[in-house]
Amino acid sequence: MPGITLTEEEVRKLTSCGNPDAAVLFLYRKAELPRETALAALHFTVPRMVGATDTLRQLGLWQEERPVHPTPERPQYTEEDLKREQQAGDGRFRNLVGEAQRRLGRTLSTEELKILLSLIDYLRLPTEVVGVLLYYCLERSRRRDSRAPSMRAIEKEAYRWADEGIDTLETASFYVQQQLRLHTRVQQLRQLLQIDQRRLTPAEEKYLVSWIRMGFRDDTIRMAYERTCLNTGALKWAYMNSILTSWHEQNLHTPEEILAGDAPRKPEQRRASAYQQHDAALSPLAQEAVARMLAEEDD
Repeated sequence: MPGITLTEEEVRKLTSCGNPDAAVLFLYRKAELPRETALAALHFTVPRMVGATDTLRQLGLWQEERPVHPTPERPQYTEEDLKREQQAGDGRFRNLVGEAQRRLGRTLSTEELKILLSLIDYLRLPTEVVGVLLYYCLERSRRRDSRAPSMRAIEKEAYRWADEGIDTLETASFYVQQQLRLHTRVQQLRQLLQIDQRRLTPAEEKYLVSWIRMGFRDDTIRMAYERTCLNTGALKWAYMNSILTSWHEQNLHTPEEILAGDAPRKPEQRRASAYQQHDAALSPLAQEAVARMLAEEDD
């Protein structure tokens, strides 16, 4: 792939993400090769492709490509369109309506039927993918202890799936499995942080998801939580995030690695560096100590 130039920031993100597939895919896309041929060209399986794109998306290195829809904007469906589709010989839309009503536990209104039709007619999502989408939206709401999603909310999620290329049964199933596993980890961390008696705010959930994707184990997150509480007297999300982000950037992900990184230096090392030179850069550990001190003063 001649002529590819990476910025220092791109190199830093790719080398610290711990996902070689993401780095390979990024180089492929950087060469301006078509995304639709990436799976075959890179010899990736679907799970590897989804994992690589998800990593790049989290790193801010994945430029979304808007799909080309059959018409500039969603058609304005009529009741005659609905009737024709429900009476079609293949029974595709009729069966989908039955499944949607069964999952939602109610009869869909005319406007909701139009939304459902747009998912397979305008977005071109296969009916089996829409079925997985319905399951996912309902399960996500159930796990968050919130009410059943509206068809508008389901439509919004469908557009995101279409934009991200989640348009086959295999990719949809893998994505849902990945997201529900992530949700289970979030619930486990809520218990670890003793905040499982209330709903998370969107910002709090974003923090937890980012720590999970950084690859931290429960015991490492507990260590960061204890340091946060000792230094600030409470769970302060931004402070705890700064600790974990610092460890991640130093590639310290287990308590053993962190303790080794924080281990006291030998006497001769302490004497050699007893005085900080006025133009010397602070070490990462020194920067963390300064940050803690400033945070304590602010409190």
